Amino acid sequence: MSKPLSPIDTAKFVAAKRACDYVKSGMRLGLGTGSTAAWLVRCLGEMVREDGLKITGVPTSTRTAEMARQAGIDVVSLDEAKWLDLTIDGADEFDGELNLIKGGGGALLQEKIVATASDQMIVIADKTKQVETLGAFPLPIEVVPFGWQTTKALVEETLSSLDVLGDSSTIRMNGESPFVTDEGNFILDLHLGRIGNARQFAMVINQIPGVVENGLFIDICDIVIIGNGDGRVEVKDINEGTTEESVVDFLETDNVFSDLAD
Repeated sequence: MSKPLSPIDTAKFVAAKRACDYVKSGMRLGLGTGSTAAWLVRCLGEMVREDGLKITGVPTSTRTAEMARQAGIDVVSLDEAKWLDLTIDGADEFDGELNLIKGGGGALLQEKIVATASDQMIVIADKTKQVETLGAFPLPIEVVPFGWQTTKALVEETLSSLDVLGDSSTIRMNGESPFVTDEGNFILDLHLGRIGNARQFAMVINQIPGVVENGLFIDICDIVIIGNGDGRVEVKDINEGTTEESVVDFLETDNVFSDLAD
């Protein structure tokens, strides 16, 4: 028997399950990285196995690629797919204009490339990820390993001239060594507290030599699906200017829960 889902896992699951309503057979689909996106892969895998759904997945990390293959989803590279119908991914924060902070899982570069190579991007998240102003979650930026300490110093010097509350950064670690992305780069987490002008910030920070990309996703997301612990979901569509609410019915005996620990 599967163990009961916590409210936060229920919220992530119902958001992922609702996002599956946008997936149609024949789609080329960007698959995000992180705990909420993992629920999406599980749900899609069940649809492939049980309903005959035929999709081609482009994962945004090696972790997601492995999960997708295990779920029975056909996986190809972005170069093979060339362009995507839809990307579904999680977020660490999103605001009222559906701008995002992403990169908590360390895959922000691939996530941004895949999202911008898609006709549409849907974000799935629980209610805790919704904020009035971005910046409480540490903003990840990907930097090349060569001279990273100099890059870090330049970044912190630049922060003092931008509309943020904090101006410190830390190198993300994996045990006793720096965390290394799929592209062989490091991650700096910027502790900003609040980002007053996210669009300006993203443009300025990317001009610093050594910075590869930042975790601000501006004007990329089209729809956010917000899950709640009681099974309710809200769908916010920035293009249509609409917000809809519904309830996702599910049983914890469903196949998608079969690999959860007892």
